[in-house]
Amino acid sequence: MSESVSEAGATEKAEPRAVPEPEGDPAAPAPLNLPRTPTGDAGIDARLARLADADHLATDGHVEVYEDVHQGLRDALTALDGHR
Repeated sequence: MSESVSEAGATEKAEPRAVPEPEGDPAAPAPLNLPRTPTGDAGIDARLARLADADHLATDGHVEVYEDVHQGLRDALTALDGHR
């Protein structure tokens, strides 16, 4: 029963309280805001900066970004082996 007594003593029905709606869609992409410390190598830093692209994609779009970054980092490591 949701009744309340007013100051005059009369019984009134209490109005239902509005439940605040959450801001935005909780399932929508959201940036992780993880810091990326520059390495000093422009190529590596560019690859790491590419990770920010995943912040604006749905989860199923992350794979493409991660694979691209991973391949770029592998290529950079392979290039180091070639300079011996």
